[in-house]
Amino acid sequence: MGKNKNNEFGPLYFELNTGARIPSVGLGTWKAPPGQVGEAVIAAVKAGYRHIDCARVYENEKEVGDALKNLFSEGVVKRPDLFITSKLWCSDQSPDDVPKALNKTLENLQLDYIDLYLIHWPIRTKPGSRGFESEVMLPLCMKETWNVMEELYNSGLTRAIGVSNFSTKKLKDLVEIAKIQPAVNQVECHPVWQQPSLHEFCLSNKIHLSAYSPLGSPGSWVKGEVLKEKILIEISEKLNKSTAQIALRWGIQSGHSVLPKSVSKERILENLDLFSWSIPKNLFDQISEIKQARLLRGDFAVHETGPYKSLEELWDGEI
Repeated sequence: MGKNKNNEFGPLYFELNTGARIPSVGLGTWKAPPGQVGEAVIAAVKAGYRHIDCARVYENEKEVGDALKNLFSEGVVKRPDLFITSKLWCSDQSPDDVPKALNKTLENLQLDYIDLYLIHWPIRTKPGSRGFESEVMLPLCMKETWNVMEELYNSGLTRAIGVSNFSTKKLKDLVEIAKIQPAVNQVECHPVWQQPSLHEFCLSNKIHLSAYSPLGSPGSWVKGEVLKEKILIEISEKLNKSTAQIALRWGIQSGHSVLPKSVSKERILENLDLFSWSIPKNLFDQISEIKQARLLRGDFAVHETGPYKSLEELWDGEI
């Protein structure tokens, strides 16, 4: 992975297998409430964020698009300055629906292209459906879906393609059939779920690992107490940083980008203040001692009659 050698406490970005650069820190927009997400995007970009992570299923891309239009028209940034990610939802994975889904995202975001388009989950549901009830679950058609993703990449509507929530095995299976390799696997990753084997596979195949919920999604239905881990608290006290900053800096030093979500201007600024310091090796190594637990387990996708009859099958044992 390419790194910004100019910054002693970088990297400020990672280089993808397309040659594009993905910023080390992005603003997550999952669970960002309508009416607040636009202001959060504007505050983040003005603070220095250059990556905004979106998804059609978050139901706030239109508001994000309005914020981006505002930023461009005011001359705060130009389109090439930003890295915009969005995701293909499970009900849009039928090959005919993939281009329509991206076009809808582009329309909502008011953009001509996005920088990264991800398959949101290795789960396929009936077109137009919501939720994950057993009756809407469909068999995967990953080869066909990925072929259309490759076409979208070749068309220039997205500058890179990738996946999200893929286990090592599912990523390996995709790598074997892909003509264009996935650039990114965006997954849950934080000090309480470090995913070293997946990270190693990604590195060896030039696939960038990007971390959602890098703080464990405090305040959401994903129940985790990442920021209350004793080791992180002790390190934060020694370095005079917040536990959130320690968790985020750990991610960057581990070699992946992080996507913290916040609508608080104070937290948005704090979550970007990661490049004038680093965690010393002796303290960094202690973080590997934290007991591991996946927080977003995916129980919703498990059905006796569906493609995944257990969490073991969904994650291929990485649970």
